[in-house]
Amino acid sequence: MISRILSKLLSLALFLLVAGFIGFFTIGGSVADYMKNKVADTTLAPPSDSARALHSRLTIVDLHSDALLWPRSLVRKSSRGHVDVPRLIQGHVAVQVLAAVTKVPPGLNYEKNSAEKDQIGWLAAASGWPVAAWTSLMPRATVQAEKLGEFANRSGGRLVPVRTVAELELFLRFRARGDTNGVAAILAMEGLQALQGKVDRVDTLFNKGYRIGGLTHFFDNELGGSSAGEAKGGLTDFGKQVIARMEQLGMIVDLAHASPAVITGALGVARKPVLVSHTGVQGTCKGPRNLSDDELRGVAANGGIVGIGYWAAAVCDISPRGIARAIRYAVNVAGISHVALGSDFDGATTTAFDASQMVLVTDALLKEGFAPVEIEAIMGGNALRVLRAGLPK
Repeated sequence: MISRILSKLLSLALFLLVAGFIGFFTIGGSVADYMKNKVADTTLAPPSDSARALHSRLTIVDLHSDALLWPRSLVRKSSRGHVDVPRLIQGHVAVQVLAAVTKVPPGLNYEKNSAEKDQIGWLAAASGWPVAAWTSLMPRATVQAEKLGEFANRSGGRLVPVRTVAELELFLRFRARGDTNGVAAILAMEGLQALQGKVDRVDTLFNKGYRIGGLTHFFDNELGGSSAGEAKGGLTDFGKQVIARMEQLGMIVDLAHASPAVITGALGVARKPVLVSHTGVQGTCKGPRNLSDDELRGVAANGGIVGIGYWAAAVCDISPRGIARAIRYAVNVAGISHVALGSDFDGATTTAFDASQMVLVTDALLKEGFAPVEIEAIMGGNALRVLRAGLPK
């Protein structure tokens, strides 16, 4: 009797183990996507007719989304997360920067993270990535670059990867003529830890299609300190070499997540405009991740831009009005030519709206008192200037 009970218990345990194993490798990544990337359950006022009319004339650029990380097709409209091609088109977005994530420490926070451990490995496994990408950083960069190419191939011309100024101008010309209602995509790297101390790997990333490179992410690396790292040190000699090589090739330097010392160091050596792809400002939302007034002025003096994000740690108030207030503050300090959009859609964030509702930002900027010509600059004109200055000719 006891042996039969034990046998049944062992069979049940084995069944649960196998079911859990199969579940992890089939829906584990999708569950993580559903849990991490949310739209807050809030009622937002509809945009005004004047906002809709202005929005339809804008060339909108969003400087940061992590949508490539998750096991979700960007070709089909999804009920999960914030970004896919149909929602970008619905939101009238012209250019979307898609960032690859190669390493994220567990227990993620904005104060202090070690570089020793990583939680992307289990997500890579649960999402069906090649085994090499479960443990190695450069294969993860390769997977996400290939995903962009696959989505573009399946999009029927609605998702267009852009790698050069000429490709960007051609896309914008077709779009202005009404020959395409698609979205241009620019590939970015969130943290250059995949270089692992080797400058020649900048060329490797470039050849894979990467055109924007964040120096650090949530932890310190060989280039320098992170705003959420342990040491939060300055730009290293290796970091200076990487910036020089990036600028030679036509990769734009991104200072999002960088420590204050790295920001100062990078602004001191950069010869082209930099960007801070997704951030907030201390003036409206305190926090180690957000830029001080001096940092805003430094980016402006470099000719660069600051992309204001949509999540709580960036703006504190995630409503369109809260985002517009952060933009107003940044404009008052840095100037109208140096502020842009950096949503951090699908960056394990909760936002008040998704990419299909970008008109709400236009509406909020109008209500904040910005003139249409200023809104044109914020919503995309400033970003296009930096892209034209930094991408390969």
